[in-house]
Amino acid sequence: MKRRRPAWARLDDEALLDVRLCDLRLRLAGTVVQGRIARLYRELAARGIAFRPHAWLAVDWFSPDGVPGFAVPFYLAHPRLTRLERKMSGEVEGTNRNWQMRILRHEAGHAIDSAYRLRRRARWRALFGPASRRYAAQYRARPASRSHVQHLGEWYAQAHPTEDFAETFAVWLQPHSDWRRRYALWPARRKLEYVAQLASEIGRCAPPVNGRERIEALADSTLTLREHYRRKRAAQRRRQRLLADAWLRKIFASANRAQPAAPPAAALLRAHKLRLRAAIQKRAGTDRYGAQQIVRLAIERCQQLGLRQRGARRTSVPKLRAALVRMARGYIASDALRMRL
Repeated sequence: MKRRRPAWARLDDEALLDVRLCDLRLRLAGTVVQGRIARLYRELAARGIAFRPHAWLAVDWFSPDGVPGFAVPFYLAHPRLTRLERKMSGEVEGTNRNWQMRILRHEAGHAIDSAYRLRRRARWRALFGPASRRYAAQYRARPASRSHVQHLGEWYAQAHPTEDFAETFAVWLQPHSDWRRRYALWPARRKLEYVAQLASEIGRCAPPVNGRERIEALADSTLTLREHYRRKRAAQRRRQRLLADAWLRKIFASANRAQPAAPPAAALLRAHKLRLRAAIQKRAGTDRYGAQQIVRLAIERCQQLGLRQRGARRTSVPKLRAALVRMARGYIASDALRMRL
């Protein structure tokens, strides 16, 4: 039987933004994403794993520590909400089949880690590192590293030990994965072999953690869509400011440490903004608008922090150009992927 179209789906954007998340009354049953979760379960079964992580709707993709399941963003449950997400956020994470299956395999890795308490094992910690390590506001990727697999992009396995495991698990789980050949000469192969060993060990065992908690479930949220997107944008701006401040402080000096006659750092940015924008577009792969926003943010933060030039202009400009390119790449990584998927 065809599902009836909800009343809110006929609203224009302004009216829809005033609807509370809980009043959307969404469910996974009958959606495209439910079919892809079923596919994930078949992939787990094909690898000899009986465990099935549970899934629920929330505002974003995430798998909470200690919970053997994961949240799916609400905007994937209805095409009207997908269109609103694209308008409000500029991108819809996990829309096409391949992208969504990559995320689901990654989330399954987190859920299995929690279900079987894998991070407590000495071998797990030796290969991936301590799960207790704090997440950095922005990880510094090492593109040349061969100690981590590449799955979701932006070298996300390097973000944290638990992300390293989830990414490794996802590469191993993918059907017809040619990981033995692809990673044959990489140190990361040891991690993949360990995941294969773990799967054979725990495959048919009941997990010690089998709760069905639904953290931050959509049905429990009384926020309106407008409030949700306002908070999302504010959090994004905070991340951007933190990242910008970290890079700019490496190049420029604070007012109390700068030479008395040192010119303001913002003046240097304004004088070279056209060349800086061009470098960001070319080297970081951003569009013109994105490059403009990064330069604008850098000028704003230099002014608010009272930063001043350190050393000669001819040496400051190349450093500034390199820093802004890395900032742009960092924004691509942090905005396209949550730091705790």
